Amino acid sequence: MDFDSFYYFSELAKDLNMTKTAARLYISQQTLSNHIQRLEQHYNVRLLERKPVLSLTCAGEMVLKFALDTGRAQKNLQDQLSEVEHQERGVLRVGASTPRGSQLLPRILPDFYRRYPQVEVRFSDGLSQKLERKIRDGELDLAVVLTGNNAPDLVDREVLQDQVYLCVPENLLRQHYSPGEIVEIKSRSLQGADPRDFSRLPFSVLTNRLGGRISGVFAHIGFEPQVCFSGTYTSQTLPLCTMGVAACYCTHSSLVENYSAISRGINIFPLLDRGEPIVQNLSITYHKQRYLTRYVEHFMDLLTALTQRVERVPVSRVVQE
Repeated sequence: MDFDSFYYFSELAKDLNMTKTAARLYISQQTLSNHIQRLEQHYNVRLLERKPVLSLTCAGEMVLKFALDTGRAQKNLQDQLSEVEHQERGVLRVGASTPRGSQLLPRILPDFYRRYPQVEVRFSDGLSQKLERKIRDGELDLAVVLTGNNAPDLVDREVLQDQVYLCVPENLLRQHYSPGEIVEIKSRSLQGADPRDFSRLPFSVLTNRLGGRISGVFAHIGFEPQVCFSGTYTSQTLPLCTMGVAACYCTHSSLVENYSAISRGINIFPLLDRGEPIVQNLSITYHKQRYLTRYVEHFMDLLTALTQRVERVPVSRVVQE
């Protein structure tokens, strides 16, 4: 059985829709159907239930696992043979969220290409759960995701402990609090902000995994923010803060990336949970069966070195009168 049929079957398993998969792969539905029939005839099993909707049979689930394992093994073999021949060429498929990709890749790719000019880097964006799924499906070699998937088939190499900060526009404090109250709030917040001190302010909040965690922290202390805006990425919530419209929370790496654009009128306090700093850990994640070439290891080393430098940049500040 040729590898193409396994590939087309694994792609169909993602959509479970002949029309959609054929269009995505730029082939006819008949060609796709022929590949599936070839597998079914070869193994003498039925891989798909056609009604009421397209779904995998038990045999189909088993063949899908084999197809994914085979595709991963084939990619590993190609990479190993390339290293044996000292070709130092290939394709590195990397995933990250859109903001992380824009923060990290431009800073490490020049050094990477100086060492491996014949390696093509292909970037895919998405949130952590989507990227982890792509790694399992063999679509990505590695991804920068939030630590903590606890999946036995994935390996997490932690690269950054990304502390979370509360960003508060000075103009909002002056609108909603007396001068004496502001002095007391700032003094208390220097070592760690209590969100309840800022209950009179509007907030822009996140709806991603970090947003869910912060919502849990707020709920634990009985704090319900006055939400004026919610979005998926910090690039959507932070600008409202820098323009003095709303308070927000933000990770250390995002603050470093945007520090020059942040108004001097923004107070930046560490955000605590039960007296401890809130930290969002980032990892490079890859499949445990993935063979790591020298260029993959070099890419991860460059990324680790960059995040370590970012982690050391100070960001806390208090607006002075």
